[in-house]
Amino acid sequence: MDAHAEHFREVFRRHAAGVSIITATYDGVPYGFTATSVASLSADPPRFTFNMARSSSSWPAVANTSFVGVHMLSTENEGLANRFARTKDRFTGDHWEPGPEGVPILRDVAGWLVGRISMRLSFENNAVVVAEVVAGSIGPDGAPLLYHGGSYGTPTATDYVI
Repeated sequence: MDAHAEHFREVFRRHAAGVSIITATYDGVPYGFTATSVASLSADPPRFTFNMARSSSSWPAVANTSFVGVHMLSTENEGLANRFARTKDRFTGDHWEPGPEGVPILRDVAGWLVGRISMRLSFENNAVVVAEVVAGSIGPDGAPLLYHGGSYGTPTATDYVI
């Protein structure tokens, strides 16, 4: 591994990121994966974006469907984050239901949005996806689930007051 790649990995290990799960349905089959690349793109109209590897087992669903869901996770959802990151058995059980536009909606998450995909930008083995919000709901309040340094965590308050 060259020095640039090593520095890149180490720098991003030090960057705390919110944990989400992206879901989609393709040919009647639910797909999903854990992501730390979700971001708000615009408020008017409301749009979000995320990045993913085109080698992902979920890429065919994202590449060939019109709608995706993004689920924001709290510390109560660490088990879901692990399930969607580390297993193939992502949709067995009662932790989800079909939602708007047929998108799988996860239960008891901090909040979820369904978006109509408006752009897929492929670059080498990766893709940036942009979606415009068509539905959503707020879930139970809780501390956000973060990923930092190879493990999950939650933010802690500082003494600084704005």
